[in-house]
Amino acid sequence: MRQRLARFVIRRMGYTMKGKTPPSGILVGAPHTSNWDFVTMLLVMWHDGAHPRVLVKKELFKGPLGWLLKQLGGIPLDRDNAATVVSDLAAEATSGEPFRLVIAAEGTRSKGEYWKSGFYRLSQQTGLPITLAFFDPPTKTMGYGPTFSPSGDVTADMDLVRAFYADKLGIKPADATVPRLREE
Repeated sequence: MRQRLARFVIRRMGYTMKGKTPPSGILVGAPHTSNWDFVTMLLVMWHDGAHPRVLVKKELFKGPLGWLLKQLGGIPLDRDNAATVVSDLAAEATSGEPFRLVIAAEGTRSKGEYWKSGFYRLSQQTGLPITLAFFDPPTKTMGYGPTFSPSGDVTADMDLVRAFYADKLGIKPADATVPRLREE
């Protein structure tokens, strides 16, 4: 049902899908400039029949919206205790079951100075690869880019990320944060 819905919506919007859903891994969804990014990343994942988990700030899990977010694979993120969430996810990711986690590494919809490094640390802790996912309204494309495993050279790995996202604009291009980690 979700797959048919996603394919219908993507086709009606006039978008083209690129790449294939990875069997498991950490998916970075960027640029993250609008609340619609959550919906578009779900469409990208559902297009190939995948059921992702998605980190969402815990404040949104109040009332009926919380129930809906949980049904859609949402995981409440306590930004003040993000390290705890990462360690819990690492345990879940190594359970042997297919694990696909979508993370908006920018951490906010407004322009910032750095990306959050949780996606990188989680990949290192679990051995799961990182796949770069995107939604690009100017080109009417969405989908998946390269998949890689962290090399340990944060700058070199982030150079790959920067090169991929350099021409991806998102819904509000002025609000995008350049892919850069504090660790660089």
